[in-house]
Amino acid sequence: MQIYRENYINALRSELQEMVRDLLTPVALRYSYSETPLETSIKWRPLVLVMGNYSSGKSALINEFLGADIQATGQAPTDDSFTVITMDEKQSDDGPIRVTEERDGKYLLNDPEFPFESLKKHGQRFSAHFRLKRVASPFLNTLALIDTPGMLDSITERDRGYNYQEVIGDLAHMADLILVLFDPHKAGTVRETHTSLRETLPSRTFEDRILFVLNRIDECGSLNDLLRVYGTLCWNLSQITGRKDIPMIHLTYSPRALMASQNLQSHDLGFLKYLENQREDLKKAVLEAPRYRLDNLATFVETHSERLSHFLEALFSYRRQFRRATLRHTLIGVFISMIGAAAVVSLLAANGMVADSSLLVLIGAGSATTLMILWLAVMVKLLRNRFHRRALKNIDALTQKDNQSRRDTWQAIRELVLKYLEKTSGRFSTREVKQDLETVRVVFERGSKEIREALNELAALRPDVPIIDPPGPFLATLTAEKKKDA
Repeated sequence: MQIYRENYINALRSELQEMVRDLLTPVALRYSYSETPLETSIKWRPLVLVMGNYSSGKSALINEFLGADIQATGQAPTDDSFTVITMDEKQSDDGPIRVTEERDGKYLLNDPEFPFESLKKHGQRFSAHFRLKRVASPFLNTLALIDTPGMLDSITERDRGYNYQEVIGDLAHMADLILVLFDPHKAGTVRETHTSLRETLPSRTFEDRILFVLNRIDECGSLNDLLRVYGTLCWNLSQITGRKDIPMIHLTYSPRALMASQNLQSHDLGFLKYLENQREDLKKAVLEAPRYRLDNLATFVETHSERLSHFLEALFSYRRQFRRATLRHTLIGVFISMIGAAAVVSLLAANGMVADSSLLVLIGAGSATTLMILWLAVMVKLLRNRFHRRALKNIDALTQKDNQSRRDTWQAIRELVLKYLEKTSGRFSTREVKQDLETVRVVFERGSKEIREALNELAALRPDVPIIDPPGPFLATLTAEKKKDA
């Protein structure tokens, strides 16, 4: 059987989404690992997040990509909304490039077609600054763009009415590619940009998903000006990111914006012709978002299956320790009950209060039973609560952290484990945890390996070469494995 690359990529993507939906999401929701289905953030189109300082030319660059003036542009901040720009699939590619539909944030947050349900937590003020544009543009055939409000120096959460960094973090977590734009006039970084690069992005996405872009280079008066700005930006980024190497910075500008400006007459722009390849490389990188999505989906499956495995290991460890403690407490109760019953029988016999040995046996058995019931009803409950408090206090003792990978995953799930144990008071099924752990481990140990093998084979093939005998479906294999283990 032959199948072409694009169709195979789409089939692989669908299968990865099904794997998450059928095998990981039920476990994640059952144990409050996630508030929404895991596949919610990966089920839609590949996403490219465009962010940067105000007036860094985000809207102009997006218009350049799309081939029409879709987003408002200007020197001052012109748009304080997060705008999702996607293809209107009802329109043909040969028609005019234009906005065909606009919808508000409530529509975006509540329509199950889109992956933004989890953003509801940011409140009404955010919803009022969130919107959708459907655009008839061939550039959007395989991806969607998210334009963001420009980052500023003095603005606060109170000014915006929502937590800007948390929103950026959530969108960065969903995005397959992130463009961080700067302009020649602010090669330094404003406060919100500094926070995003230093704190928000490192905690919510991976370094290889971020592209730094020096935009509007046509506003540099000469090549010397460009080199000065480039050097300043390299220095600032190396200081902010903490990297020893200088991060790659893409250089670009909008010919559309240049033609409408006065720079052609006032600046020496002969250097721009040598940077056309930079513009084309950036556009190609953005159009590669579908391939990034496949890699990111594989990473998504690996990351969440590993974290869920560690999460369930901690819960299973808790229950195992709990059962041992309960057994120990029960044996102590049996011992105390027997000692107490023997003391009662000895006292009655010594004082001659009961002479019949059969009656003494009955009294002893009754005393032991009564003491055991009291022990189980009162003391065991107290001891269980004591065990639970100690387990929560020493939550790190529930799992082995013998390498950096284990330490990293534990850091990511530690609070989730703590909250689940607090919510359930430690009362959940050991058997169910064990079964779910086996399911997730199959995904992590076997599914992730097969996914990576398929991606490696795919990367080695040219786009125009058909794939002969592609590997079988992972989901069916994993489901069969799950049933076998159960």
